[in-house]
Amino acid sequence: MLGPESAEQAQILGSVETFLTRALPQEEIRRRDAQRVPPYDLLPEMGRAGLFALAVPVAHGGLGADWHTVALVQERLGRHAYMAASIFNRVVGFGLMSVLTYGSEDQRRVLLPRLMAGEAFCALALTEPQAGSDAAALRTRAVRHAGGWRISGRKTWISDAKGARWLILPARTGPEREGHRGISLFLVPTDAPGIAMTPLPKIGNNCMPSFDIGLDEVEVGDDALLGEEGRGFAHLMSTLHFSRASMAATVTGAAEAALQLALDHARDRVQFGQPIGQFQSVAHRLADLRTRVDLSRLLVAHLARLIAQGAPCRREAAQAKIVATETLRDVADAGMQIMASAGYAAGSDMQRLWRDSRLYTFGEGANEVLRDSIARDLGLSARSVT
Repeated sequence: MLGPESAEQAQILGSVETFLTRALPQEEIRRRDAQRVPPYDLLPEMGRAGLFALAVPVAHGGLGADWHTVALVQERLGRHAYMAASIFNRVVGFGLMSVLTYGSEDQRRVLLPRLMAGEAFCALALTEPQAGSDAAALRTRAVRHAGGWRISGRKTWISDAKGARWLILPARTGPEREGHRGISLFLVPTDAPGIAMTPLPKIGNNCMPSFDIGLDEVEVGDDALLGEEGRGFAHLMSTLHFSRASMAATVTGAAEAALQLALDHARDRVQFGQPIGQFQSVAHRLADLRTRVDLSRLLVAHLARLIAQGAPCRREAAQAKIVATETLRDVADAGMQIMASAGYAAGSDMQRLWRDSRLYTFGEGANEVLRDSIARDLGLSARSVT
């Protein structure tokens, strides 16, 4: 785990652990995964505990903690139950940080208290059938009309859309039909007439349902515009920096959980007269995995401090997301091999981590595209990517 650097951080993490142990014991996590029950009911309690307020400045009614403290909480949540970390990130990374970074004063006044209290959350409605990692290829369009906008188009693979109160939705508002220019962001109520949602079956992350969304002349007011008209792509990139930092911290915690499951099995499982962890092939594999999880943790901590300082961190966010998600993927895969049938069993916690981990290397920006972004930062690529 990321280590607390102050007594206040240690106290916050202690409160998080107490909450998780009571609200999400392991049998409850397994039940929710098997029955596909999202953790939305936990939001108000997380709000009362002040978890969402951590990242909000005191001037806006929050607790004013720095991002390193937020990352500590995210890792602890991810280690215990990714479903809890995921909904926390939905409120903080997509909702609070978007409104704080480029929302209007009226939007901050109305939305921040509700988000901090756990009364509502936002889902990012970015992906379209032809626009995923290539966010600039989106086609959903918003057209002005008296007093607001009409939005038409289609979004797909939008996580937690049905449970969200608002969609943070990029749409084209300028004459351009492709590219970064002429994109604006909107806060669209999920119960607005003209929105149709269809659940999408998938193999993992059962407590984070995904939806295909059709938008047919959905009307919103002028106050639904989030940030400046035409600058939605730039706004979106800042949202993705926070969400990628959140994912990196969260999956580092999940990788720690997977590693501990593999270590416990390697110590307990006896074959040929000794624990399998004493065989060099297993011991060295676990040593390498321990090193990779620790390296992921260091990158997360470095990125958290850059965010806390308000320093540019596009490259570092991409690096942390790549390393953390690929570490979890590989730790879970190795854990399945080490645990063998014990990991492959339907009730195994390892198989859940293994299934879930496959999303994160392409969710919120495919790692291949993020590598192109890093190369561009090094002056090695002319392509403009997310």
